[in-house]
Amino acid sequence: MNILKFGGTSVGSAEGIRTLISILKKGDQEDYPVVVLSAMSGVTNLLQLMAEKALLAEEYTTELKQIEEKHFQVVRELLPASAQNPVFTRLKIYFNELEDILQSVYTLKELSAQTRDSILSFGERCSTFMISHIAKQDFADALAVDGSELIKTDNNYGQAKVNTPLTEMLIQDFYAANPGKLFFVTGYIASNTEGRITTLGRGGSDFTAAIWGSALNVNQIEIWTDVDGMLTADPRIVEKAFSLSELSYTEAMELSYFGAKVIYPPTMIPAFLKKIPIVIKNTFNTDFEGTYIRHGADSSDLPIKGISSIDDISILNLSGSGMVGKAGFSGRLFSLLSREQINVVLITQSSSEHSITFAVNPADALKALAIISKEFELELHAKKLEYPQVENGLSVLAIVGENMKHTPGMSGKLFHALGRNGVNVRAIAQGSSEYNISVILSKTDLSKAVNAVHDAFFADLKKTLHIFCLGTGNIGKTLFRQLLNQSPLLAKNNDLEVKVMGISNSRQMSMSPVGFDLSNWEEEMLVNAEPADLKEFVKQMKAMNLPNCVFVDNTASPNPVDHYQNILESSISVVTCNKIGNSGEYSQYSAFKAAARTYGVDFHYETNVGAGLPIIRTLKDLMMSGDNIASIEAILSGTISYIFNNFKDDLKFHEIVKSAQDMGYTEPDPRDDLNGKDFMRKMLILARDAGYPLEESDIQIESMLPPACMSAATVADFYQELENNTAYFENLKTTAAASGKVLRYIGKLEAGKVAITLQMVDDSHPFYMLSGSDNIISFITDRYKERPLVVKGPGAGAEVTAAGVFADIINVGKR
Repeated sequence: MNILKFGGTSVGSAEGIRTLISILKKGDQEDYPVVVLSAMSGVTNLLQLMAEKALLAEEYTTELKQIEEKHFQVVRELLPASAQNPVFTRLKIYFNELEDILQSVYTLKELSAQTRDSILSFGERCSTFMISHIAKQDFADALAVDGSELIKTDNNYGQAKVNTPLTEMLIQDFYAANPGKLFFVTGYIASNTEGRITTLGRGGSDFTAAIWGSALNVNQIEIWTDVDGMLTADPRIVEKAFSLSELSYTEAMELSYFGAKVIYPPTMIPAFLKKIPIVIKNTFNTDFEGTYIRHGADSSDLPIKGISSIDDISILNLSGSGMVGKAGFSGRLFSLLSREQINVVLITQSSSEHSITFAVNPADALKALAIISKEFELELHAKKLEYPQVENGLSVLAIVGENMKHTPGMSGKLFHALGRNGVNVRAIAQGSSEYNISVILSKTDLSKAVNAVHDAFFADLKKTLHIFCLGTGNIGKTLFRQLLNQSPLLAKNNDLEVKVMGISNSRQMSMSPVGFDLSNWEEEMLVNAEPADLKEFVKQMKAMNLPNCVFVDNTASPNPVDHYQNILESSISVVTCNKIGNSGEYSQYSAFKAAARTYGVDFHYETNVGAGLPIIRTLKDLMMSGDNIASIEAILSGTISYIFNNFKDDLKFHEIVKSAQDMGYTEPDPRDDLNGKDFMRKMLILARDAGYPLEESDIQIESMLPPACMSAATVADFYQELENNTAYFENLKTTAAASGKVLRYIGKLEAGKVAITLQMVDDSHPFYMLSGSDNIISFITDRYKERPLVVKGPGAGAEVTAAGVFADIINVGKR
């Protein structure tokens, strides 16, 4: 025989009750289960509200009518008209009794714990009577059982303690006296020895099921609810939370204690003592096999079984020299809290014994503060103790699992996930059993923390990066297309999902709480578009407080750079193809680097130099591996590369420049490329990454053009000056050709100095065979002394630049 308990959502509607009946019909028709029922969903809250309103002499009839109609509507829908009157009559009697009690509270303006329990009992009494009569259509032996007559407790109203020997005897006798009956039992309610109604507290209906299961020594206890069993985390917080097939009693107790609301710790104690399996099932998904909680659960490959949390908690910190070496101090403190019925959720004490921190329900915090101040008045007055402080707005996060025991690195993985996402831990507790590590953190960080930790421990799931993108030009649009096309491979090969949560350009910005559909992002962006405001964009990004965030700057504007420091200090990684930040003042460059290190995030800018070419990463790898950089030579301008690679034969220099402009290789004013400023920025970034604290003024730039060309008033005048100086350029070309050389505009870093000069190189130089608009860079190091390490390829263009940004984003995900 089994016990089946159905929660409030399972009996909260006609549809749910139909499903309940169908579940019973699939069972053993000869050996009926015992069915324990909760109140209809929302009814207990309405009863509580009516009691409070009556106490304040406020009108409560609206809520009473609402409860009546909720039950009557189900009766009308599920019972034929001929069978409705007896049920309506009995329910009406219940509601009249309830109204009489509420009227007494209203008149006397007094609401005792005993009266409150009596009021709350009507939810289970009404639902059980109603459902038992509905069930009679299919089960003639259905019998409504008032569980309060069989479960006996003390007089602790609201949280009554069960007299187990007496209760088990009464249940066994009742069961034996009613053979062949299908019992529908009221959950949650009991009575004391005088027969007065008491309630069993939070999870009381589950507790009722466990009490009956223990008394009758059943095969298993089934808890039917509205979710697929016990999940790895709260699905309202973590979208990727998944159901667990099996848990040990200890794991389930730990998860339940720290906020998993599917089942409650007191439920398990009777089952635990008799090793009765508990299975959590879903009324609205009967194909789900359930989560089994049992003794001797099979071992699992999962590093942890779940992440649980308590949303709202307060902590008190007691410190002072009067605690050091003082035997019995902790006993005195916690005995005091116990006497006052204050439940301590978590305790941590420094090894110096100088402080104790403990967490309590916020409703108990001020009471705890008052009684501690009174109990330790002498110590406080003598300055042996500091006055205790209460901190509110906190939450508890706990990771739970038997596999944590003796497994190195579990706490490291937890704290790395929290630290990398900027979650500050206020207190830590871990039992010697190693089943649980609990941390206290800010309530505002709870959602982010749970998601980050879930991603960290369940590696077989896709890790989610949340990115916020500036710039929707060629690079931005290409990046979105690449992300869309590559998303299946990212999921398959990298276990990574990239969600674009925010997009902004110079005109408008938009945020999405679920992420943009990259196949339709332009239309989606228009739906919630606001005028572009970079400060507001950053503010909203931070306010979303998501884990694993990346700010992506695909612009060439100086404005975003002003926000990098703030973003990094908010534990958000930055990926940028914008060179302005790293080529500004050295103090700014070093501040970005320091912030990324301090806050445990990434600052990636591979595309600052050579677009998608692995130049920054190569330099970093060389230096990290201990190689010494002797010199770096580079051509890092696709425009200039194209011009000199094609300046041969009979072509004139001004013709090549015009051709480059027509092909889109130059800015509208080609001098913006030919002045070498962009090249200079790239060389400055390389020098800084190589360890030299250089400023822009330290870079020597040799102009490749005569002064008259650079000072021309208009672009047309510029081209005229280029043509006027044809002899100058022809002389350069013929001189180089006469000695078997070619012209190259080369940047060189050597001995901490950077120069960009026009040079003539022969076929022994790695830059001699350069073609098209390619970039090239040559590293001469201790390891690459005889033959330099050369990186060569396209150094400009939306495809390769977006690919470089993409690679930087993925590298953030790998961490």
